[in-house]
Amino acid sequence: MIIAKESAPHLRKKSSVTRMMVDVLIALAPTLIFAFAVYHIYAISTYLIALTLMVGSEFIYVGLKNMMPKDGLKHSFKEKFTYAYKGKFNQNNILTSAISAVIFTLIMPVAMKLPSGTIIPPIYPAIVGSLVGIWLGKLVFGGTGSNIFNPAAVGMVFAKLCFGSTYLTYVDNWYYSIPEAAAGATPLGLLNGGTYSNIGNYPLTSLLFGQIPGTVGEVFKITILIGLIYLLIRQSIDWRIVISYFGTFIVLILTAGLAVFSLDKALNPGLFTLYSLLSGGVLFGGVFMLTDPVTSPINAPSRMMYGIIAAVITVFIRLFAALPEGVAFSILIVNMLAPFLDHYEWSSARYTWKKILAICLLVIIPIVITFVIIRFGGVYHG
Repeated sequence: MIIAKESAPHLRKKSSVTRMMVDVLIALAPTLIFAFAVYHIYAISTYLIALTLMVGSEFIYVGLKNMMPKDGLKHSFKEKFTYAYKGKFNQNNILTSAISAVIFTLIMPVAMKLPSGTIIPPIYPAIVGSLVGIWLGKLVFGGTGSNIFNPAAVGMVFAKLCFGSTYLTYVDNWYYSIPEAAAGATPLGLLNGGTYSNIGNYPLTSLLFGQIPGTVGEVFKITILIGLIYLLIRQSIDWRIVISYFGTFIVLILTAGLAVFSLDKALNPGLFTLYSLLSGGVLFGGVFMLTDPVTSPINAPSRMMYGIIAAVITVFIRLFAALPEGVAFSILIVNMLAPFLDHYEWSSARYTWKKILAICLLVIIPIVITFVIIRFGGVYHG
């Protein structure tokens, strides 16, 4: 038997890799177009910066990685260029970088506010985040198919750490206006710190149609759901990750709502669950980032556990940490755990009783912890 070593994503046909990436771009297109229509130059500038820098970086990296070795002879530029790029830089290099650029654009802030008070597109965060995301999140690991982290998430987190104080999640546009009661805060910002009584400041219809402050694209839930349906029909993402992630998230948030309800009958646990699901980047991250076949596990049971762990981390950060949002951080953490879940000593495609037990415990234990902390831990503030 011959064992062939190949880079992720692991698909049966080489053509399927290209098809899958084209499908992802098609699924992202409605959200990207809607973002352009609502935010105009703010979204377009971020996208053009990210696309240019990420695709350009991929091109430069391939050339550096495949430089012609010195052999004592003088070669023309054409010979060196052909040696470095022929058969080594193809459509998949461009498509993967383009996908990262689109995702990075859609999870970045709408604008930034300079110390002078001037509001401009997030140019500096886009430049820094794009370069850090593609180089430190992907290329240092060996390029396309070898990265363990989602490049867009790496770039967004780094840019936020550097420029977060200047971020704006809303600028005047034709599509919606901020309600005075919200004072410009995002829906998740209103819930930060364990205060659950503010969920009425944005109606569910506003959350569903993206008429709320937030990042460039993750607020448009309708277009994200359209992309999800398309990807599932085309089988370009694994349904196991989608079901385990969203299912666990809903169960844990509902548990939190029931725990709060036991203390304050004014809270509607169902409404709280819907509000949490439609706020922030849960839908976008679960559809377009967590399902990345390069950074997710290979085997089906491992992918189930992968989605569950990501949901647990997201919920715990949202409910108990200082940050209102936890999607990007949870994705980066489970990216690190993917090789562990795929370790050959315990990973296989079969659902053994031990794996089923592990999957159940990964859900049950966080449920108990969530209820106990909220009900008896003193984190509820009304």
